Parts: sequence; structure tokens; C-alpha cells
Amino acid sequence: MKKFALMGVAGFVAPRHLKAIKHTGNELLSSYDPNDSVGIIDSYFPKAKFFTEFERFDRHIEKLRLDKQQSIDYMSICTPNYLHDAHVRFALRNGSHAICEKPLVLNPWNAEALAKLEADSNNKVNTILQLRLHPSIIALKEKIAHSPKDKIHDVDLTYITSRGNWYYASWKGAMEKSGGICSNIGIHFFDMLIWIFGDVQKSTVHLMEHDRASGVLHLQNANVRWFLSINSDTLPQEAIDQDQRTFRTITIDNEALEFSAGFTDLHTESYKHILSGDGFGISETLKSLELAHQLRHATPEVLKDEYHPFAKLPSVNHPFKR
Repeated sequence: MKKFALMGVAGFVAPRHLKAIKHTGNELLSSYDPNDSVGIIDSYFPKAKFFTEFERFDRHIEKLRLDKQQSIDYMSICTPNYLHDAHVRFALRNGSHAICEKPLVLNPWNAEALAKLEADSNNKVNTILQLRLHPSIIALKEKIAHSPKDKIHDVDLTYITSRGNWYYASWKGAMEKSGGICSNIGIHFFDMLIWIFGDVQKSTVHLMEHDRASGVLHLQNANVRWFLSINSDTLPQEAIDQDQRTFRTITIDNEALEFSAGFTDLHTESYKHILSGDGFGISETLKSLELAHQLRHATPEVLKDEYHPFAKLPSVNHPFKR
């Protein structure tokens, strides 16, 4: 049984980590979040210590570190994106392995600095790239690997996950804190595409707005038209008719990839891989981090030649601006 601490336990994704720790037969000793809406802990680890002040959490972790029988083996990090870098370093300096939610960091050079710190420690930085563990994605990778090596596939990625106005009032709506749409909701898909179809050869950005982003990626074995959005106004009619606020589809050579099911336990599967020593490390997340960084700093180009059809949808003003 391994001993865990969890930072960001009040966050949206934290319950998946609590479940993963529990279902892999391990123990959560302590957790931290400046917000105290954390009753979910009772469903998994009611005896775990909880702190709303980082300084008290830091003191507690130090006390556990000095007690060799209670030291933290793994620190799970579910905090806001811009804090991941500091909190991974906190884990390593306290002698723990880190398990960090996506994106690992916002800037590629932060990942390089973490790699140096990791090399000086006896611990590993693991990142959650759960789509690589999805059965349909694994099957697609195998299929592409057995295709002619010079074949260029045509891929369309559309991911719309509706968010209300609260999103823009939170850290997620601040580019400098979340990394924007490409880092906050697109990073897993970019990682998956690079993992399956090879490195980025060229990238074009057509939209980079507060509520959506779109462009074209030229990978080694695919041309990818992509569209990401948090605005429900961009949902297709088929989703609206079914009262769905999320729309997720990938087509490869006009054939739809069915991967809507099978997401429930991917964090638990991720933890199983990490605990067995097969977690995804810093080097494996670098390419998608570099791409997301490049995309959000790119100058959008006018729509011409190839582009995602949803890129033509009318833009809207930021909800906090008149």
C-alpha cells in the first residue's frame, strides 16, 4: 500500500484521482485546497487530513517526510495549470513521485527545468495522458502503424464542451493561468494525434478566441483539421436535438472513430500503469506541450484552402465585454 497526498482536492478532476487511489488499494494521508468544498473525500478517505492553507500543508508534509513510516510516496496534483510546475517541484523536493494532471506545465522550458530537478532526485514525474490507454485509441494506433508508411490520412477533430460564464471568472478563463483552450481542453487530443500520426511538420491557426480555437496540423502521417470550443452556440444540430452539451468526434479518412464509451476508469488505469513503473514521463508529454505553446502564440490566418468547417461559425463577444 502506497501513501498519497493530493493537491487541488476541491477541483473538477480530483474525484477521479481519489477513486484511482482507492481502487488501486492505496491510502490518502492528506490533501490541500484553498477551497473547502471537499466533502467528496468522505466517500473515499474520511480519515485523511485536509488543509486550506499551503503553509500548514507544507509543514504537515515535512513532518511526514521526517517520519519514515509515514512519508508520502506519491503526490497527486490537480491544481490550476499555472501552479503545476511549482507543485511538481514541491513533490520532488519532499521525496515523492509526482502524478500531475494535464497539462504538465504551460511552457516547454518549464518541463526542461523539471527534468533536471527530476534527474537530481530519486523520484519520477508522471503525467496523465489517459487517451493513450483508451482501447479504441490503442486499436487506431495499431491500425495506422500497419498502414503504408507514406500514407497521409485525412483527420477531422471536433471537440465542444460547453461552459457557462463562470468559466471566464475562474482561472480557466485567464490565458496566463490556463494556457487557453488549446492547453486546457485540447492537450490530450494533441498528444493523442502526435502519438498516433507522428510529429508536427507544419501548423496553421485559423482561430484563437476566448471561446474557441481552430486550425490545421500537418503531421507525418495525417493532415488534421481541428476545432475546439467551450461555447454551446457552436454545437451541431444533432447534439442540440439530443440535449447534449458536449460533442466529441474524430473522423479518419471519413470514417468515424467511436470512442465515446470507455472513459470512466481511464484515470484508474493510468494509476495502475504509474504504480507498475509504466507511467508517462516528462519526455513523453513534451511534443504536445510545445505544440500547445506554439498554437496560442501563433497569428491566426485567413480562412482559405483547407480549414475546419466550424471555423466559419460567427464569432461572439467575450461575455464580460460589451
